[in-house]
Amino acid sequence: MTRIRLFATDLDGTLLRSDRSISPRTAAAMAAAQRAGIEVVWATARARHSVHEFAQSCGFRGKVVCANGAVLLDLATGEPEIVDTVAIDAESAVAAMTRIRALIPGVVFATVGATVSQFVAEPAYAALCAFTDHHRDPREMTVADVLPARSEPMVKIVARHPEVTGAELYRATAAAGVGGVELTHSGAPYMEMAAAGVSKASALARLCAVDGIDLAEVAAAGDATNDIAMLTWAGTALAPANARPEVLALADRVLASNDEDGVAEYLEELAAS
Repeated sequence: MTRIRLFATDLDGTLLRSDRSISPRTAAAMAAAQRAGIEVVWATARARHSVHEFAQSCGFRGKVVCANGAVLLDLATGEPEIVDTVAIDAESAVAAMTRIRALIPGVVFATVGATVSQFVAEPAYAALCAFTDHHRDPREMTVADVLPARSEPMVKIVARHPEVTGAELYRATAAAGVGGVELTHSGAPYMEMAAAGVSKASALARLCAVDGIDLAEVAAAGDATNDIAMLTWAGTALAPANARPEVLALADRVLASNDEDGVAEYLEELAAS
């Protein structure tokens, strides 16, 4: 059996429990795997500030793929250092938003800057938000009537609708075709866009190339649409029992659910082998 040298895991619905916590067992299993020489990488749609809070809660000091592959962080010092970003050019952003507005009138947008801390929302977008949507207080969001509002490169665009779910919005736009961006959905009430060709898989491939890790030595775990590229790419695809049906169908192995510490159980096996 090929030895696993890198293990990549999604956060929400996979590593995190439903209450958005990292259990003590999971924290211990990640640390044990790292001591055994296995690189543990988080791969998430989340931004730097919320990733940092989760890392502080469990002592994680590895690398993190953020914004669905557009940002790579290193937490080796305990602080989230940005190692690499892949931005969406302004022309492609404007074209994509214009196309989506024409397809589904009433869609509203927000953008995430390359520092992964600059979040700018249209007023109608902010009005639809709860804190848990972006780990940000909607009352404190920077708002702008016209997007993109700043010259700083964007790593992600999010789109939502007052009456259409994030999943429905993703399916409709994906079916119609939107050029210049990579569409995905993480199970959130909004749809997400990165630069064309950017995904969790593309970011992990860059990491593996630098570290000399073969694809067969990579295992990845995820539960949602934005994990499909990563699971299809990885040598070993894993999914928690609570994953979406199309994700479960891709899995080489189905783990116990996120609330049952399925990722921890798998990491414990790796560390002991």
